[in-house]
Amino acid sequence: MNADTLAINGGPAAVTVSPPRRARWGAAELARLSAMVEQESLFYWQAPQTTALVDGFKAIYPFRHVMPCSSGTASLHIAVAALRLPPGSEVIVPAITDMGSVIGLLYQQLVPVFADVDPLTYNLTAETVARVISPRTRAIMPVHLVGNPCDMTAIMALARAHELQVIEDCAQAWGARHQGALVGSLGDFGCYSFNDFKHLSCGEGGLTATNDDALGAGLSKWGDKHYDRVTGGRDPATLSPNYRITEPQAAVAAAQLERHDAIVARRIVLAERLTAALRALPGLRLPAAAPGDTHSFWFYLLRLELGQLNVPRDTVLAALRAEGVVLEGAYLPRPVPEYPVFRDQNFFAGRWPLREAGLTSIDYRQVDVPGARAMLADCLVLRLFEEMPEAYLDGVATAFGKVLAAYRR
Repeated sequence: MNADTLAINGGPAAVTVSPPRRARWGAAELARLSAMVEQESLFYWQAPQTTALVDGFKAIYPFRHVMPCSSGTASLHIAVAALRLPPGSEVIVPAITDMGSVIGLLYQQLVPVFADVDPLTYNLTAETVARVISPRTRAIMPVHLVGNPCDMTAIMALARAHELQVIEDCAQAWGARHQGALVGSLGDFGCYSFNDFKHLSCGEGGLTATNDDALGAGLSKWGDKHYDRVTGGRDPATLSPNYRITEPQAAVAAAQLERHDAIVARRIVLAERLTAALRALPGLRLPAAAPGDTHSFWFYLLRLELGQLNVPRDTVLAALRAEGVVLEGAYLPRPVPEYPVFRDQNFFAGRWPLREAGLTSIDYRQVDVPGARAMLADCLVLRLFEEMPEAYLDGVATAFGKVLAAYRR
């Protein structure tokens, strides 16, 4: 059989070295967990593991106020609640993001307003945000998708011109930098995730951080039933959920932070190697960070130029998998405003009290985000993690060359 024959048609697979089983946790995590079980309490407040987590985070990220919490979704909800925006306020979010970005908005009786994304970075830009600003807009939530930084310089200038707050969703962007500054440190809040699939993980966990002293004072209340752990008050002045982290979560997360720089650096090396190998191939649109920015590659997101190919994306996807490439098709099934929950406004038992009360007139069935839709129609998601051998990625590049050559118009 000819070496150029696709594996899906019986030829030899291009990838001969498979990614190894991941080994994400080890001696550092075990040492902290062993110390933890000797503790008298596993409650988070001023506890050894949670204190180590906060101190370790602050040693890397320049924040004065930090609230560790139970998930990345919780970290965003805490930030949103701390802004104390009135019901019906609009918060601009990208049309491509995780549901975790918008859940807190809806529970705080706020209105997610979806902006389209940039065709190269798939992030919000100042231009896409400006198109949907209204008199009810109170905040912007940039999401640094897949580890590629948003243009925070332009977004912050726009936000300040309109007196808007900014919550940076950094769940996918550990170690990413905009013009040298770590993402999360440029807005009013930075929110991070230790979800099982992120760069750093303790299964589930998160951090909400700010350098604004007014917002940071009492920040922990917004994830701790609004109890005041500083003064000891347990007579809450307002409503807040319980998003407290646990000591087992904090122990693993604190150990993970010790490898923060090494994990990010290795992912960047691997991604740059893959980009160099794929750059000359026609039919691909590769990840692109702005000059001066650092992409930290939660995974490797690329797009097919389907006009240069004679088959649909699913055919390319199947052929690449047959060659041994670990990848998926669309990152999301559709843009978030097209999800059934938004299309049907099924937020609270089939109802949306805000709209019924006349506090918003938004109809998500009328939202049009062609850039997001186009990206999801032709993208491919390549898993990328620091344990991958370079030989595997070299095989991936060979597989792409082989498959694209076979299907080129």
